[in-house]
Amino acid sequence: MSLATLHSRALVGLQALPVSVEVHLAPGLPSFTLVGLADTEVKEARERVRAAITSAGLRFPHDRRITVNLAPADLPKEGARFDLPIALGLLAASAQIDPSALDAWEWAGELSLGGDLRPVRGALAHALAARSGERGLVLPGDSAAEAALVPGLAVRQARHLLDVVAALQPDGATDLQAATPWPAPDDDTAALDLSDVRGQAGAKRALEIAAAGQHNLLLEGPPGTGKSMLAARLPGLLPPLAPAEALEAAAVRSLQAGFDPRRWAQRPFRSPHHSASSVALVGGGSPPRPGEISMAHHGVLFLDELPEFPRPALEALREPLETGRVQIARAARSSEFPARFQLVAAMNPCPCGHLGNPLRACRCSPEAVARYRGRLSGPLLDRMDLAVTVPVLPPAELDGAPTGERSQLVAGRVAQARALALARQGKPNAGLGPADLDAHAPLVPAARTLLQQAATKLGWSGRAYHRVLRVARSIADLAGQERIDSAAVAEAIQWRRPLDARP
Repeated sequence: MSLATLHSRALVGLQALPVSVEVHLAPGLPSFTLVGLADTEVKEARERVRAAITSAGLRFPHDRRITVNLAPADLPKEGARFDLPIALGLLAASAQIDPSALDAWEWAGELSLGGDLRPVRGALAHALAARSGERGLVLPGDSAAEAALVPGLAVRQARHLLDVVAALQPDGATDLQAATPWPAPDDDTAALDLSDVRGQAGAKRALEIAAAGQHNLLLEGPPGTGKSMLAARLPGLLPPLAPAEALEAAAVRSLQAGFDPRRWAQRPFRSPHHSASSVALVGGGSPPRPGEISMAHHGVLFLDELPEFPRPALEALREPLETGRVQIARAARSSEFPARFQLVAAMNPCPCGHLGNPLRACRCSPEAVARYRGRLSGPLLDRMDLAVTVPVLPPAELDGAPTGERSQLVAGRVAQARALALARQGKPNAGLGPADLDAHAPLVPAARTLLQQAATKLGWSGRAYHRVLRVARSIADLAGQERIDSAAVAEAIQWRRPLDARP
């Protein structure tokens, strides 16, 4: 037969959209044409496929006019994932393999010049999309182990082009090996224990509340007080990811190079440098790729030296913090990535870092302090749920400070509070909307009066009012209380006051 059709998928954002790989052989002047809105990497498949087929001892149809169409033609295709289906299409069209079994599978894989199959980007996203169809999936070995994490999908792995060719022979003497999923990884956050941070009882309490309700947290204090240590220990306080959450978070990370599938079930912790651009944080490029906020999906995004980040990059975080997703619009096509992350930020109180330090004098003028703090806009600060000052501890006090509770004990309380919230409303407290707060955050009369008085005196926006109420709901959950009392509201107000006191 001179025509063969195989099935694959193209990555557009987090979506893996179906693509038909049509290979046609015709008499005429020898040529190899690839059409269908393919980028440079895809067009280079012509040389890789030619060399791989020849190196494997198979016959390349040099004397025919070869046309490869990647349909639909208006869908952008990028990457080397179409090497394998193109090579198999050529072999099927030239009657070297049995084409009858091609339609039962979706194919993806990059070919080396010797015919070895190399991993492809986004295998987990491909598998999640293929799960809703009737076909199985054939991938290179490492990518197949990644795709096999998706339940209910037949995944086969191959190491070389000849492995696939042998499985497609008419006699059916061999078959492709079923892929084995990556095992659940060991939790490497156990090495970062909260007891390593001496003193700082207030900051540890704020960290516990933030973990219980998935709240955003701002840590402010002079250098060396433990802000980064506290932030790095937050993932160890969070409950394990649910299977669906783990797959969704891993699917986003698999879109980027350097994804380690052995850590697929761990909560991500992303800590970009303060020189990161808005594209690096939010995502972008052509084709669009996920940014740090999407790579931190269902995990923690830590922004150290917050005022040093470019102002446009910080302002780009405002909408994703509210919606939990980011949409990157381009003239031809837009891509959407999930971005439900927990923001933890750290900053110094002034440019020199020693404002309020009892051990060293601050050398900054009031104007310099105001300019430094003015780098953070009011709307961005309004989206922070808790703010805590991490003070400098004198050496004698630091040396004699107790180690405090271990992460395991605090994580136990956090897990109980999260379980209460999920049983009550099906989501963490940070995700409660105004209608949810009316239904699930009942206040005793004295607590309601206190909250209204504080909102009036401090000039809170509606967003700030609701954020304080969500924090109070988390404090009550940690105490095992169904109704929110005055003590919980008062503590939530105290965690808000450092934000209200800023110029």
